[in-house]
Amino acid sequence: MWLMAMLQLPLVVTAQVDLVLVLVSLLAFWTRLSHLNYPNAVVFDEVYYGQFVSLYMKRVFFIDDSGPPLGHMILALGGFDGNFVWNRIGADYPSSVSVWSLRLLPALCGALCVPLVYLLTLELKFSHLSALGAALLLLMENSLIVQSRFMLLESVLIFFVLLAFFSYLRFHNSTKSSWFRYRWLLLSGASCAAAVGVKYMGMFSYLLLLGMASLHTWTLIGDRTVSHVRFTLSHNEAVKNCLLLAYLVCLLVVPVLLYVFWFYIHLRVLNHSGPHDQLMSSAFQASLQGGLSRITQGQPLEVAYGSQVTLRSSASQPVPCWLHSHKANYPIRYENGRGSSHQQQVTCYPFKDVNNWWIIKDPGRQELVITSPPQPVRHGDVIQLVHGMTSRFLNSHDVAAPMCPHAQEVSGYIDFNVSMAAQNLWKVEIFNREAESEVWKTILSEVRLVHVNTSAVLKLSGMSLPDWGFHQLEVVAEKLFKAPSSSLVWTVEEHRYGTSREQKEREVELHSPTHIDVDRKISFWAKFLELQWKMLTVKQEDSEHKYSSSPLEWITMETNIAYWLHPTTNAQIHLIGNPASWGVANLSLLAYHLLVAAYLLRRRRGFKDLPDGVWCRFVCLGCVCVGGWLVNFVPFLLMEKTLFLYHYLPALCYLYLLSPALLEHAHTHLLRTTIHRRALCICVSAGFLSVFLSYRTFCPLTYGRPELSASQLQGLKWKDTWDILYRRQ
Repeated sequence: MWLMAMLQLPLVVTAQVDLVLVLVSLLAFWTRLSHLNYPNAVVFDEVYYGQFVSLYMKRVFFIDDSGPPLGHMILALGGFDGNFVWNRIGADYPSSVSVWSLRLLPALCGALCVPLVYLLTLELKFSHLSALGAALLLLMENSLIVQSRFMLLESVLIFFVLLAFFSYLRFHNSTKSSWFRYRWLLLSGASCAAAVGVKYMGMFSYLLLLGMASLHTWTLIGDRTVSHVRFTLSHNEAVKNCLLLAYLVCLLVVPVLLYVFWFYIHLRVLNHSGPHDQLMSSAFQASLQGGLSRITQGQPLEVAYGSQVTLRSSASQPVPCWLHSHKANYPIRYENGRGSSHQQQVTCYPFKDVNNWWIIKDPGRQELVITSPPQPVRHGDVIQLVHGMTSRFLNSHDVAAPMCPHAQEVSGYIDFNVSMAAQNLWKVEIFNREAESEVWKTILSEVRLVHVNTSAVLKLSGMSLPDWGFHQLEVVAEKLFKAPSSSLVWTVEEHRYGTSREQKEREVELHSPTHIDVDRKISFWAKFLELQWKMLTVKQEDSEHKYSSSPLEWITMETNIAYWLHPTTNAQIHLIGNPASWGVANLSLLAYHLLVAAYLLRRRRGFKDLPDGVWCRFVCLGCVCVGGWLVNFVPFLLMEKTLFLYHYLPALCYLYLLSPALLEHAHTHLLRTTIHRRALCICVSAGFLSVFLSYRTFCPLTYGRPELSASQLQGLKWKDTWDILYRRQ
């Protein structure tokens, strides 16, 4: 009976729909997604990111020093077989490439930024009208539209940063007692990890959010009035402890775990040898399919007396190099008049070569072959190194090196019947050993070779030799007066057990390596840490670009970037901002600083112009918006790399958040009379009208349509520093 009674009750569902939010969202999708496959050609940095997408689809390993792998993985979800060659801006896409799907995810992220800004303004406790203003500024920003409509990463980065701040403020402002509200804190931490995973610039916004969370946590610790109404727990201290634990887990532990997870997927997918292998260690290379793994597969693991090896330097050079010698001597005298030993040159050579092979010799034996059973070399053993092709012993003595005279020369010893005895004994020190008697292992062991007579360590100086040294890299022996560096460490890369007793047979053997099956693996954590180090230390060579610019030029938009130009007409796409909204953003930044200075001076004198709640809201606005602008702009002032206007876009978004909120603050708390408030409303209306007209004016350069005449394009050159291209008809 009770069931029948319940079925007779009316089922009522209520839902609140913010029609303004729906409207700006639809407009955002229309401005970002319409005609997404135009132009059907490679646009600016698509040529750069497209190469990485191709490598992902082919599962080929690569390093991008500009950022972690999540952004590339997101772009790779666009669906692409990887067979298009990205070698030229403006190259037409073939019919087999779905241009729309490749550009879809960045466009979706760019479109979602508009409703996110609307919601974030509400979470900053400003009105729906201010939220609409912020959304419209973002909606009609031409540069953000352009950057969203192509296979680029700035829109993805901005989306995750805005999502992180919105989620955190939604959690912080929530008054519900349900544990369900912690999903917002978890989403904030995940968004921070995603932002850092797309580009390292996301780290600065993450640190800003952590700073805000730290202040809120510090306030919470000292709060003795935590109400049981707000929380489901009964004891305030227990509530605080749980909240602190939630902050720790969601904002620290989860982002770190997700960041590592992005790399786990990256390394699992990219398991084939590729163009950037040689930047990595021998152990890393050997873990990839193809490339070095084909050479090192089945090599002996333990280095023994009689082993034939190649020794690779572990120094962080742009390209790797191997210990090398050849039939050429140091000149008797250098250009500066200093003398040398005139011994055989020993260098570091950045290419695979038969002259990179050396033989590990027992000083107590004459033979250069392996014993049966092999006698392994251990940490602390003294050895001799014999050059495989010339039979010269690796030698050092008290003679100044050619390029680094403070260090000792390293040579292949030749007996000239002069008073210069051989000093060719070297002590093996395994740098990463786990035991004092550890065996020297192929690829895995990092070794320093210490000259017994002088205690100097074999080192790659990094200096390039002159013509007489064929511009190969200098190798020296240097005494350690400071902490060891990677230039002192060597790794056995290729290895075999030597069996030939005669020199001629040995030369043939050096050209034809033999294999003994030994399994050898490197852990994920070792690969992860090495990849982190390489991404932070190995930089691509930066060259001056026609459209590069300095950060100070971004504020007043002194520059633009020509993204695409039709090969036969005047149709073109430029990264150029909306001058009107750009000006509004700069004015709001200046106004906030002036207001803060005035408020602080008056508060110092005992005048409180704002109630405590309004003051806290005003400060929070500055922390998020002005702080967000600072952390996304100031770091570029310290960078020595090629920079472009699009690097400013994340910082610009924070100013678009600031502008309407600051106007609302002025309308509510600064203007006292109706006349002043009406004047402000008129000015704001005129400002938004100018923003709209400016957006419409530059739409042909934003979408590449409609095609403009040469005179019309010339009329869009509002600044002499802008580079607007046109063909005279």
